[in-house]
Amino acid sequence: MSGRTSVCFVVPSLHGGGAERVVLTLLRHLDRTRFRLLLAVLDGRDPAYPGDVPDDVEVIDLGCRRVRRALPAIVRLVRTRRPDVVFSVIGHLNLAMALLRPLLPRTTKLVARETVVVTEVLADSPWRGLVAQAYRRLYRRFDRVVCQSQDMRDDLVTHHGVPMEQTVVIHNPVDLERIAQLAAAPLPPADEAAFSELGVHLVAAGRLTHQKGFDLLIEAIARCADPRFRLTVLGDGPLRAELESLARARGLSAVVRFAGFQGNPYPYFRRADAFVLSSRFEGLPNVVLEALACGTPVIATPAPGGTHELLAGRPGCAIADAVSSEALARTLGTYPFEARCRIPATELTGFAAESIAQRYAAVLEHPRGVP
Repeated sequence: MSGRTSVCFVVPSLHGGGAERVVLTLLRHLDRTRFRLLLAVLDGRDPAYPGDVPDDVEVIDLGCRRVRRALPAIVRLVRTRRPDVVFSVIGHLNLAMALLRPLLPRTTKLVARETVVVTEVLADSPWRGLVAQAYRRLYRRFDRVVCQSQDMRDDLVTHHGVPMEQTVVIHNPVDLERIAQLAAAPLPPADEAAFSELGVHLVAAGRLTHQKGFDLLIEAIARCADPRFRLTVLGDGPLRAELESLARARGLSAVVRFAGFQGNPYPYFRRADAFVLSSRFEGLPNVVLEALACGTPVIATPAPGGTHELLAGRPGCAIADAVSSEALARTLGTYPFEARCRIPATELTGFAAESIAQRYAAVLEHPRGVP
């Protein structure tokens, strides 16, 4: 590759997921003297972060709601623009990109960013055998696979046949300065009033799905029966009605608030006494890093993925001894909220966007390894 390296980032949407936030952070911090950047979005409708794409990054909306329908458009785009590197960011899209590899220019390198511990995702899937075979056969086509955590890398290498030398562990970036600015924003009056009430204010955030374990958190709060607890859940998803019903059934309607998706969740994180991660499995939970960046301690389940890498031994944070409502209840019940612990920004320097972007830059410039 000569001159600046041209990179085409491919994302399913800009609807508000962690993978999209990571891409936007990288787009803001990659060195323009080294890179020319293009963002291809499969479905560009209703972006959650419309103003967050840097002005010098061209955005191409492929206008496809489904990955399979976007495949011809992706091939046309890559053949026309001939980027040095195509970077895809989430499992099902990664598999599609690997499938397309024979149709793409030979000079174009493929880099994938895996988002979860694949074996955990497939555990309850009726198609787990077929999808596992797809990973085993197709992921070898990538020049490099970026794993967010060591758990993720070990799983791909041990269970899915990805050669160790094709993988690299790079943690997610945290834009500390940007988060600090956004965290200072005011809350809507009703939410500000809720956080002004006496009590222990817990915040949880994420898509309302089985993976994120919000049912475990609601059950844990019910088990604690601590009248101080107040929980605000940020996010939407298919289980919202079911979770609201569970909160009512457990007598927690006045305790658990569902605030919906928030484009700027950081003022909520900053005001919380603790952030709670109740996931059944993870990749490297962005939201934990963001809560820590707001100074807020984290209480978490030991979700397979990067949770231990982020929190083990970190002052002020606590990890339950099992992924269950009982274990989470014990941890919540014994956590010293009265200490009002806050996390100093210096704890996050290893995840700062500038340093993580440098690690990504090395991979994007030399996908097959530094010569």
